[in-house]
Amino acid sequence: MAWVVLVVAGFLETVWAAALSATKGFTKLWPTVVFLVALIASMGGLAYALRSIPLGTGYAVWVGIGAVGTAAYGIFALHDSATIGRIACLVLIVAGVVGLKVLH
Repeated sequence: MAWVVLVVAGFLETVWAAALSATKGFTKLWPTVVFLVALIASMGGLAYALRSIPLGTGYAVWVGIGAVGTAAYGIFALHDSATIGRIACLVLIVAGVVGLKVLH
């Protein structure tokens, strides 16, 4: 169960990162609300997962999911560049996250 919560918390990191950008410096109400709710839920999920997953593994997986999710959001929704090098680096992050789970 801790791994499922950790993955959901990682996806929520993507939500709060995207919402943070949309707050325009916390001047927009609803993106700020989404940011705060997603941030609290993401941190809460991470904290729950860390009760049974080692800190280094849990944090690296959480950050990896959040980083890849946020980069993917940037590429698909905000039209950030999607170069071969950038995609390759994101694939390496995913491989690292999977490796941490397999080797846990």
